[in-house]
Amino acid sequence: MSEAATTTLSSRGQVVIPEEIRSRLGLTAGTQFVVIAEGDTVIFKVLHPPSLKEFKSLLSRAQKAAKEAGMKKSDIQEAIEQVRRSK
Repeated sequence: MSEAATTTLSSRGQVVIPEEIRSRLGLTAGTQFVVIAEGDTVIFKVLHPPSLKEFKSLLSRAQKAAKEAGMKKSDIQEAIEQVRRSK
């Protein structure tokens, strides 16, 4: 069941999530969100980092794809350096 509450945007751009909703969703200080805006709707989606097992699976798939594409470690290092220079 959806729960509705009102809140106010502070002068610093902060929004307080009401205590009842934080408790129900298990939100604590430091919880990270993706913020999506569409028209006059703002959605906060909790980010859940992958488990170590999931991360290892993702890493394995990425390494396989890189190998199939003919990438070398030096290509990756070069790409990282290029991104860092562009900031």
